[in-house]
Amino acid sequence: MMKMIKAILFTTIFVATTQGWGQATNDAVVATVNDTKITKSQLDQAYKENMMFVSNKVVTKEKVLNDLINRELGINKAKQAKLDQDSVVKRKMEDVLYHAQISKDLEQKLSKINVTEKEVEAYYKTHQEYRVAHILFRVKANPDQKETEEALEQTMKVYKTLQQNPDKFTELANKFSQSSVAPIGGDMGFVPAANMAPEFFASIKDRPVGHITSPVRTQFGYHIIKVLGQKEYKQVSLPFYQKVVYDLKRDDILQQYFKDLKKKAAINVNNKLLE
Repeated sequence: MMKMIKAILFTTIFVATTQGWGQATNDAVVATVNDTKITKSQLDQAYKENMMFVSNKVVTKEKVLNDLINRELGINKAKQAKLDQDSVVKRKMEDVLYHAQISKDLEQKLSKINVTEKEVEAYYKTHQEYRVAHILFRVKANPDQKETEEALEQTMKVYKTLQQNPDKFTELANKFSQSSVAPIGGDMGFVPAANMAPEFFASIKDRPVGHITSPVRTQFGYHIIKVLGQKEYKQVSLPFYQKVVYDLKRDDILQQYFKDLKKKAAINVNNKLLE
């Protein structure tokens, strides 16, 4: 989410450079696009912003100026077409406002988040990294009853075969699984808990190597999962798990932020429509 916020804020700043943001008194005009002036201070600011990002093209003031001109031409055409009244565009602008407000309110708190190795190790104790294989029978995001029943029936047939002969897991994955890793026996390699569906991870947590789960339903369909291995803490990528713990701390701050906002708002929910 932070990447999204930063990207949106950069866009917001970039937009501001051609709308009078940061203009100085008697600012020299570098270029005009119809009736819009692009000043030297705007160009300099846009140039600084461009230099903060890696690009496969050399960043020059000529290039940045050309980008500003192109942008202004695009905005003029969009206004003529009244795109600012388009419902999709309005929704995207509301998204910009949403993320910009969160960043404005929480930037200081988020910048103070600190993650220690002790915290990372404590997290890993309850979210260990497993190597897994699975046999997947897919269902649509919103399946009808018939599709769900047929997928479960197929899954149960394979599961009953595995109960009789667990060594056939690879063979059955090759033959029946609808996963991209079916050709390699369903082997997904080592997968961090943070990258698994919650139901998927819960079914293998604390299970020994060789364990085969009963059918597990996720948003992707029905899985039969086999535990192939488990990493010790000293084997994992510390930077990856530092980010995971950071994200958890960030999410706690966001949750409290919206909890406080909800206390001040009039919110009514029709729970019957959630059934």
